Amino acid sequence: MTDTSDIILKRMMALHPKIIDLTLDRMWRLLGRLGNPERTIPPVIHIAGTNGKGSTQAMIRAGLEGAGQRVHAYTSPHLARFHERIVTAGWIISEPALTDILAECEKANGDVTITYFEITTCAAILAFSRVEADFTLLEVGLGGRLDATNIIDVPRLCIITPVSIDHTGFLGDTLEKIAWEKAGILKRGVPCIVGPQPDEALEVIESEAAKVGARLLVHGQDWHVWEENGRLVFQDENGLLDLPLPALIGAHQVSNAGIAIAALRVLGIDNAGCEAAVVNVIWPARMQKLRIGPLTEAAGQAEVWLDGGHNPAAGLAIAEAVGRLSNRPLYLICGMLNTKDIGGYMAPLSPLVESLFAVSIKDEPATLSALETADAARSAGMNAKITLSVLDAVNSIVASAPQARILICGSLYLAGHVLRDNS
Repeated sequence: MTDTSDIILKRMMALHPKIIDLTLDRMWRLLGRLGNPERTIPPVIHIAGTNGKGSTQAMIRAGLEGAGQRVHAYTSPHLARFHERIVTAGWIISEPALTDILAECEKANGDVTITYFEITTCAAILAFSRVEADFTLLEVGLGGRLDATNIIDVPRLCIITPVSIDHTGFLGDTLEKIAWEKAGILKRGVPCIVGPQPDEALEVIESEAAKVGARLLVHGQDWHVWEENGRLVFQDENGLLDLPLPALIGAHQVSNAGIAIAALRVLGIDNAGCEAAVVNVIWPARMQKLRIGPLTEAAGQAEVWLDGGHNPAAGLAIAEAVGRLSNRPLYLICGMLNTKDIGGYMAPLSPLVESLFAVSIKDEPATLSALETADAARSAGMNAKITLSVLDAVNSIVASAPQARILICGSLYLAGHVLRDNS
């Protein structure tokens, strides 16, 4: 029987005792054994940051494709299926192609220690090297300096989205330390779009850019973006653009759109491509309204939304986005990992919420128990209940509030389960 991608990926999980072990040595070794495919992939746009990487990448992709370009894209984590991580020339990689690429990487690596993210990143790069395209979008997995994606000598463009506190166990416990790790993607002579940053983070990014000789294009200095009369307005040295608001909801998405448009302008994309970036963008689990499936059927007249944000900045962004919607009572169905700042995430949401239904995230070893999540919600000032599943929570909510707005939130892993189960 031929191995499937799932079987190979399961074996790859066992190649290193740790999920995360930041270094580039293993990447260089395996890429060398594969013939250094990183040297032959299409021009790379490398994206680091704490918040907005995925949405920004999705907008850049929509803009490039709207301008007729073929685009590879690498993101993580996936939501429903691993295949989502690898998009070749606009298409999610097929099962046969993924299986072949994974098997080739597994054979080249042998039984040498390597992390799951490293070997699968090598697989993505190998896939990109074999399909013609105009650009490659690489999203950093964690940090930047020692992330497995940081193996491109001369990217076409670098991007640093907003930096905030997250992954402190790996990146440091201050904004300055985290920004230093993110700035590790900067390369000599390569321009970098810098999104809105706290002053402490921006100072570090500017200092590192000066050291390596990277040209920065900084929000608030070199380009500006704002919302006016229900439109998005972008301005840089090349002039002003008046565009529709992004298809993705929230003030943070206006900011992300500004980063994407700044990038597209550097790449020479015209105004129509910039408009495509905000109009055509699709990015699941970012304030996504679910419209079909068992959950929406169970909800009846209630709305069901899904968001995978999981840190304090995401909590603030979700609160602002919810405020843009019509007035309905808001209920949360929340599951989170024990590696996150639970209180910081919940605090901005607490004043808006009628009640939170806590769930454990199925098959995730790092999940908070439903009891722990409920306790954290109560500490944040919410009314909280424990429930066995998302569907049970939906049924309980609509029984007492048939016109509710239900937001399933707290983790991309929970979002992935919801998308799979609701398909």
